[in-house]
Amino acid sequence: MTLLPDFYRVENILSSSKNAYVAAVHLNPAHPIFVGHFPDNPVAPGVCMMQILKELVEEVEQKSLFLAHASNVKFTALINPNENAVLQFDFEISHDEEGQIKVKNTTTFGETIALKLTNTYRIV
Repeated sequence: MTLLPDFYRVENILSSSKNAYVAAVHLNPAHPIFVGHFPDNPVAPGVCMMQILKELVEEVEQKSLFLAHASNVKFTALINPNENAVLQFDFEISHDEEGQIKVKNTTTFGETIALKLTNTYRIV
């Protein structure tokens, strides 16, 4: 279950190696969140992009996760769902000695990098 129903759909999640994944995600430009963020100039909220990543990792790991730490979070381009509805999430998953899940991610549309971050999740 996603936090924001109908905000996006996952077209696929492919594994490019043991711990590396590529997910194609299609945003729904008609979702009500874009009415408020922002009228006549829709932009995908950064926190929603971070939530999508968390949900992708939950799908891969088959575990419920809680964001414990975010670092090096860089939003580098605005994502307008009317112009760039298909996003690519490239992420690597590792596990630390405390049982937490560390994820390095780059989100793009076309050749444009929209988001780079490193998150650590606690299993709940």
